[in-house]
Amino acid sequence: MDVTEPRWRTATRSSNNGGDCVEVADNLPGRVLVRDSKDRSGGTLRFTPDGWRAFLAATKGR
Repeated sequence: MDVTEPRWRTATRSSNNGGDCVEVADNLPGRVLVRDSKDRSGGTLRFTPDGWRAFLAATKGR
């Protein structure tokens, strides 16, 4: 049983928009969670750490 709770933080790029966009929890083993800070109960995306790095690399500079 995994009892680790996600520690949410505002994504780095969200600070450019007043901090109201994306929250990331990257403290969990083997996964990175992403959610909308304006609708926290609206759903969560789940990435592997490699998938998250690939996503960040693909969107960098956009």
